[in-house]
Amino acid sequence: MSATQPEIKTLSVMGLPVHQSQQYVGWLGDRIQAKKGAHVITLNAEMCMQAQQDPALSQLIKAADLVVPDGSGIELYFRLLRGQALYRYPGIELAADLLKSLDSRTKVAFYGGKPEIVGAAADYWRSQNPQLNLALVQHGYVKGSEFNDFLRQLEVTAPDLIFVGLGVPRQEFWIADHRQLCPDAVWIGVGGSYDIWSGSKVRAPMPMRKLHLEWLYRLYQEPWRWRRMMALPQFAWSSFWYGLKEQQ
Repeated sequence: MSATQPEIKTLSVMGLPVHQSQQYVGWLGDRIQAKKGAHVITLNAEMCMQAQQDPALSQLIKAADLVVPDGSGIELYFRLLRGQALYRYPGIELAADLLKSLDSRTKVAFYGGKPEIVGAAADYWRSQNPQLNLALVQHGYVKGSEFNDFLRQLEVTAPDLIFVGLGVPRQEFWIADHRQLCPDAVWIGVGGSYDIWSGSKVRAPMPMRKLHLEWLYRLYQEPWRWRRMMALPQFAWSSFWYGLKEQQ
């Protein structure tokens, strides 16, 4: 454990917390070593808009131990509307950097995704970090008695770090409902990260990411997402008015 706990600064966007730090991985590493446990949420514009319509999701985000600014919309909100610099850390990059930092003493679990997808993602990370102790890998389509067996296995295995890829906000509610099985673990919702790690999908090229256009690349790959992408202009408009009200 580090001698000094990494500093975490709490900001706010549309009434939701955003935790800012240059050392998220260090902070999470300390939590893992200290067996303190944590629920980590990676916040983007779409989730902000969902939380405005869903009080239960809003309360869940407010109760999270760490809320990491994931999307470009969050970064642009602070930079353009609040005049504050913000260190954005996409959830897939946070998860990857955390996995790279681990050795065999830390037990990791992957849950969610299609069987072939999460399996390929697990193989990818075993090749990337031979020391990684990937103790449990379970796809997200398990049901009935097999699902109950998985929950028992999760409790017995007691991983230190648990990634849940069920999509937003289902994965966040799932974590909240099952944290008691492994209260000392760090739980992180990883959305579609398994798809990228498995090679079934590709992230936007770096130039597009730097220009905050990763959403456009995803829309090109998955045109059916256009309705969900409407959350971006809605967030821009709503956050602007919300910010004005806060200043009154």
